[in-house]
Amino acid sequence: MFAATRELPASGYALEVDGRLKAEFATRDGARAGGEELKKRFPMLQIRIYDAQTQAREDI
Repeated sequence: MFAATRELPASGYALEVDGRLKAEFATRDGARAGGEELKKRFPMLQIRIYDAQTQAREDI
């Protein structure tokens, strides 16, 4: 069995949780709000925001 892998988005932002892409957002503010909410609920997770335009990741 193979796990489904999500491809990196071509535009916008994505939440990366423990190295796996989980959600996509049109805006940086939306991605940050979603990531901060997850971090509050589950502080042990490693959460990053992936920016498709710059292909960079930012830790939350």
